Amino acid sequence: MKLETERLIISPCTEDVIALLNEQHYENGPQVSNHLKQLAEDPAILYWGPWLAMLKADNKVIGDLGFKGAPDNKVIGDLGFKGAPDNKGAVEIGYGLLEEYRGKGYATEAVAALVDWAWKQNGIHKVKAETLVDNQESIRVLEKLGMRKVAESEEMVYWEITGG
Repeated sequence: MKLETERLIISPCTEDVIALLNEQHYENGPQVSNHLKQLAEDPAILYWGPWLAMLKADNKVIGDLGFKGAPDNKVIGDLGFKGAPDNKGAVEIGYGLLEEYRGKGYATEAVAALVDWAWKQNGIHKVKAETLVDNQESIRVLEKLGMRKVAESEEMVYWEITGG
């Protein structure tokens, strides 16, 4: 299954994407490999981990939950959910972009597609996110999506949207 937006193809992270990630010199630490190990043990978590957002124009991966850098900047990460829904029907989403892709609406487009997808899943009632207090770009994305601030600490702002 893949989601398509005007400019992006968004695909859940599976063994099939490893070749693409290797080809693009993708490196985000253990996130993808850990998800694939967990997926082998529990196929039900397929859609509740990393997803890859790729530009339709050239198939470059452009989103990031834990980007650590690619030497040739061809791959810029992934986005997705930080685990399966909790017992109250809430999921948390995360994302990020390399600088060259920021400010162009890609994050809003990708996160909106995943939130829309989440609402179509049985039992999902809330989508949550968190940002650093000084991450104005991420704050703008969440505000555009209709998320509301529900708490704040010295370092983090916590957001959510209910619906479904």
